[in-house]
Amino acid sequence: MQSLPMPSRLALAGEGLGLMELPRLLWKAPDLARQPRGNGRVVLVLPGYGAGDGSTALLRGYLSLLGHDPRGWGLGRNDGDVRNLAPRVADLVAEAAEASGRPVALVGWSLGGVLAREAARERPDAVTRVVTFGSPVVGGPKYTAAAPSYCRRGYDLDEIERQVAERNRVPIRRPVTAIYSRWDGVVAWRACVDEHSPDVEHVEVRTTHLGLGFSAEVYGIVARRLAQADGEA
Repeated sequence: MQSLPMPSRLALAGEGLGLMELPRLLWKAPDLARQPRGNGRVVLVLPGYGAGDGSTALLRGYLSLLGHDPRGWGLGRNDGDVRNLAPRVADLVAEAAEASGRPVALVGWSLGGVLAREAARERPDAVTRVVTFGSPVVGGPKYTAAAPSYCRRGYDLDEIERQVAERNRVPIRRPVTAIYSRWDGVVAWRACVDEHSPDVEHVEVRTTHLGLGFSAEVYGIVARRLAQADGEA
């Protein structure tokens, strides 16, 4: 198994600067309002580790203004138990696709992006596109600031890394946009690089892990990729 550099302590200490993205988001609001519009497709937005739907409310509000049908996952706080959560998210995706009559788009922040990828891997028929930001596709939690928390809960990080590598042997057959930042103080940016999916696009931005969820640049990328998905299907 490979070993990746962890985010520096300085980067982790600087995570609070991500809140500076909020005033920038307001300043960029006119530009964001001019992004391509959606056509009512369901967009399931998945929160990161330790967070719930409240953390994605601002992004969902923005996507709603653009004409999408964004929805939270409704599963409460993301406790990080991927083995338990992945099939539940896959079921949510399948149910939403069946109810709406067409595949849904998936957007995931951090661990939410991991779950979005697993749902697309499991149910490609129900998914049109996946967009992730700050999501560790290598090693699971091993190369993240959450690693100590997982260890305290009795998880074997090396075994999780092995399982993640095994899952990655089954490619995701839907377009994936993986947004990452070298300023990320929570997830090692190299762990966000997907070398397995046949149709993956990597986009680098400059913000913290916290800032990814409120970045005008990230919001614009998400809006354009979702509009692209609407044009494809």
